[in-house]
Amino acid sequence: MSQPETHRPPLDLTPNELLSTTRAVRRRLDVTKPVPREVLLDCTRLAQQAPSGRNRQRWDFVFVTDPDRRRALADLWRRGLASPASPRSHDGPSRHDFTAEAGWQAIADSLHHLVDILDQVPVLLVPCIQVGSRAELDDPATQAGTWGSVLPAVWSFMLAARSRGLGTVWTTPHLNYERQAATLLDLPYETTVQCALIPVAWTIGTQFKPARRVPVTEVVHWNHW
Repeated sequence: MSQPETHRPPLDLTPNELLSTTRAVRRRLDVTKPVPREVLLDCTRLAQQAPSGRNRQRWDFVFVTDPDRRRALADLWRRGLASPASPRSHDGPSRHDFTAEAGWQAIADSLHHLVDILDQVPVLLVPCIQVGSRAELDDPATQAGTWGSVLPAVWSFMLAARSRGLGTVWTTPHLNYERQAATLLDLPYETTVQCALIPVAWTIGTQFKPARRVPVTEVVHWNHW
């Protein structure tokens, strides 16, 4: 008897394949199949091995699976995307080629698809970092240490998810209304900072290719800029 779709065996990926094919998945999230809690826990156990500043391990994962809260969180995300609390400019340096098939239209189409399905995605992960106070985010050096104490764990989770046939994508629009999201999720706003909202679902197909990137010589500097 074949295994149920929700209990797929791990993908046979080499470390290089795992690192080069863990993509931002929007179009290929399968919203029809639930993700078992044990799979999420397995990925989180691996995430716990990620380094954190002074080994304080002060991050938490909030998995939102309740349909009502998921819908409400998705609504905040859409609101943050359409009407950010503070308008932001996306001008500035970019190494992305916005022409031809790599262009903005492909990204926009993918994003619009996520807008349409976000409330249907079976799991929404909100990674958080505990702080003494939000003043910790005011100083660049302290802020770097704060984010550096949670982002490795989140990326480890996303790699573990990919290795099991799950897709993820880092998103942040709901942070425009973080306080409202904190109320929705019963989070202590002043001492718990939300980092992202990450949809988690089985992928439609498991084959992903490395993305096009500029030559490594364009991003590496030796001894000086």
